Amino acid sequence: MSAWVLPDHISDVLPSEARHIEELRRDLLDMARCYGYELVMPPLLEHLESLLSGAGEAMDLQTFKLVDQLSGRMMGLRADSTPQVARIDAHLLNRSGVTRLCYCGPVLHTRPDKPHATREPLQFGAEMYGHAGTEADLEILLLALDCLKAAKVEHASVDLADARIVRALLSTTPVATALQARIHHALAAKDAEELRALTAGLPSSARQGLMALVALYGDVKVLDEARRVLPDLPDIVAALADMRWLAGHLGETKTTFDLADLRGYGYYTGARFSVFAPAASDALVRGGRYDEVGAVFGRNRPAVGFSLDVKGLVRAVGPRALHAAIRAPWGEHEALRRAVAGLRSCGHTVVCVLPGHESEVDEFQCDRELLQVAGQWVVKAI
Repeated sequence: MSAWVLPDHISDVLPSEARHIEELRRDLLDMARCYGYELVMPPLLEHLESLLSGAGEAMDLQTFKLVDQLSGRMMGLRADSTPQVARIDAHLLNRSGVTRLCYCGPVLHTRPDKPHATREPLQFGAEMYGHAGTEADLEILLLALDCLKAAKVEHASVDLADARIVRALLSTTPVATALQARIHHALAAKDAEELRALTAGLPSSARQGLMALVALYGDVKVLDEARRVLPDLPDIVAALADMRWLAGHLGETKTTFDLADLRGYGYYTGARFSVFAPAASDALVRGGRYDEVGAVFGRNRPAVGFSLDVKGLVRAVGPRALHAAIRAPWGEHEALRRAVAGLRSCGHTVVCVLPGHESEVDEFQCDRELLQVAGQWVVKAI
């Protein structure tokens, strides 16, 4: 095998895509800052027990592991940043009020999480700690939509679900962990036959409720049907009311509901959402409420957030215009060098054409040229 062949689902990012990724990263962080979110930069690797504690346990199979040559302890390369941000909130900041944090950095996966995905996503996310009300859920959802607007994503739509519904249905009787996992999988796949077999030994109310979830997806009428067919349990009533409230605050954004959607089920504790767009084959953003994420760090307070892969987002939006630049000759004359330095200090891109070469630049649009006119260096349109 050639030495330059990269591992499967790992790739170099070339200038055009890299420029687009970097511009999107800046736009997303700027949008988060507009909402008052503070930037944090967790480390790429940590002790394994920290990365895989609590909600992070679900990422065990996705985490690369290695031995620390200094301490001899097992370490992991992060597969998700949320457990790290929860640790920062709990131990380093330890604020009593609401904390808004955002981040953008690479994560590594042992396997791609969907077909054609990279194993090295660039994960951007925003998280709010300290407020249990639906106001926080709505702010996070609106920030996610505004981030997609900043990325020039068109016709975004929101799909809502709530982890409390299935939890409430299964709380009526003891259910083994392995059986719960199989039930979750059957619900997510909407496999009615498998679900019927798995729930055969459950109380009739729980069984009928779980079977009903398979068909409870669509527009807002789904919530009315769910209220009619699901048991009158407090968590279910609250979940349906919260989803209706959130949808009512999304204006013209198309909103649907899928009450059997359990992707990331072990992670979420309440309302959750996915954001789709016609240009993408899968959700561009996933998020929701995960109040238990900080428990393992000794601070179990309300938490809600979302994340997206900036690399995946680039593939769902059109190319951006090239950055305008000024073409200049190369030379040792002091006046020329001062002119070039002055333009660059003002934020202009100046590409100097080296002797014997044309301007071999693909990522900049040289629409102006630095010329000497009557002994003065001036910029002229090309």
